[in-house]
Amino acid sequence: MSALALLGAVLVGCGGGAAERPAPVASRAPAAKAAPPAPGHQAAPARPARRVPTLAPAAGGLAPVYTHRATSAEKVVALTFDADMTADQGPRAARGERFDNPQLIATLRRLKVDATVFMTGRWAEEYPEQARSIGTDPLFEIANHSFSHYAFAAPCYGLPTVPRADMAADVQRAFDAFRDAGAVNVVPYFRFPGGCYDDDARRALAPSGVTAVQWDVVSGDAFAKDPDAVADQVLAGVKPGSLVVLHCTRSAAPVTEQAVRRIVPELRSRGFRFVKVSELMSR
Repeated sequence: MSALALLGAVLVGCGGGAAERPAPVASRAPAAKAAPPAPGHQAAPARPARRVPTLAPAAGGLAPVYTHRATSAEKVVALTFDADMTADQGPRAARGERFDNPQLIATLRRLKVDATVFMTGRWAEEYPEQARSIGTDPLFEIANHSFSHYAFAAPCYGLPTVPRADMAADVQRAFDAFRDAGAVNVVPYFRFPGGCYDDDARRALAPSGVTAVQWDVVSGDAFAKDPDAVADQVLAGVKPGSLVVLHCTRSAAPVTEQAVRRIVPELRSRGFRFVKVSELMSR
């Protein structure tokens, strides 16, 4: 989409450097091998990796950062969902804690909402059938949220930090996890854990060719107990070209699915259309 005790703080105005928006250039998403659909879901046939827009490197050899569509005559909005799980949360999952949210994904399908899921590699390893199901459904695209959900800049809400020399490998390890799960609709976008980054992190990721994707609307869904409060915050912040951050993690964002059931019809009644990040970036 962090250590669960930190997730709420992460969403309140994180973000390291100023966003830069060079002209889009075409890039090919990381390849993934085909796999059968998850039980109970008829996914679209696996397709070759499609060409998707990315941004050109920023000045100084830095990975570019995208937060929203700066100008948009059309009422389009991108809902993004962080599927967070840190590298060391396996024991908690083994004890029954759920870091997934299949009901949310089912609701997005029922409402026919295009969306981008920023997934950690650890999440894909824990829930490979779900990762494959999401990553073979034409409604969705999977983007990279690192493997471990450790910070790429410090301080970052107490998160452990990935050494600069290991940053590119951590991102590649997540792409490998998506491939191993059988995801096909994978795009070369990356979201910094905690939203924290600096020029060193951007420089370390530039050779990987990813575009860093942040947001301009914070949902406030982390640890929220009132779905209407989450919906109100999103509905108040969205404007044409907005990019919204939410979560696909039941234990950390338990009311997101309920909020989405209100957000989607209300935005549609205002004339908005839901798009993936790749479509938003191409407009």
